[in-house]
Amino acid sequence: MPEVIFPGPEGRLEGRYHPQKDRDAPIAIVLHPHPQFGGTMNNKVVYNLHYAFYNMGFTVLRFNFRGVGRSQGEYDQGVGELSDAASALDYLQSMNSNSKHCWVAGFSFGAWIGMQLLMRRPEITGFISVSPPANMYDFSFLAPCPSSGLIVNGTADRVAPPADTQSLVGKLQEQKGITITHEEIDGAGHFFQEEDQMQSMLGSVSDYVKRRLTETTR
Repeated sequence: MPEVIFPGPEGRLEGRYHPQKDRDAPIAIVLHPHPQFGGTMNNKVVYNLHYAFYNMGFTVLRFNFRGVGRSQGEYDQGVGELSDAASALDYLQSMNSNSKHCWVAGFSFGAWIGMQLLMRRPEITGFISVSPPANMYDFSFLAPCPSSGLIVNGTADRVAPPADTQSLVGKLQEQKGITITHEEIDGAGHFFQEEDQMQSMLGSVSDYVKRRLTETTR
């Protein structure tokens, strides 16, 4: 698991980069939860998502937003973090110019940033949003949402209540031309603390991504 340092808008960003031998491998970035509440790229959900993508044949990058770990800068209310994510995607693409598929996965605050990145980058072919905090952040910028994706949350999430997630999903599912898949993990909280809940979530992600990779539509 090579440590990488790459340029961000406010200085260097620290990441973990996991390339495949196949030069045409699909690529994915994984975005971590809120920096001010202990979120880092080594969060358990982020770490597991990273390896789930790698095990499906993706070249994967996860990284620390500005001000976290060895990444320079300081927390910027999501504005700067979106720029960090764009820089991370630039870096990943520069190393993998042959890749046909580009995915973004985010957990909690990272899911909000990931959905914004979707709006900026038409080359993103799919997204995974785990526990999106629809009660805390405005997701109305997804009009229209440019690509299909999976939203996963736990039925016992007290940080981002399931009703808010269902409302977000409902709005997105009304949009034409994309398909939003929604899965709820029974009894799981925001962080999928129990091992069986974590494995259920990762299983949903893997099944979804594998299915999408065999389809040609967005």
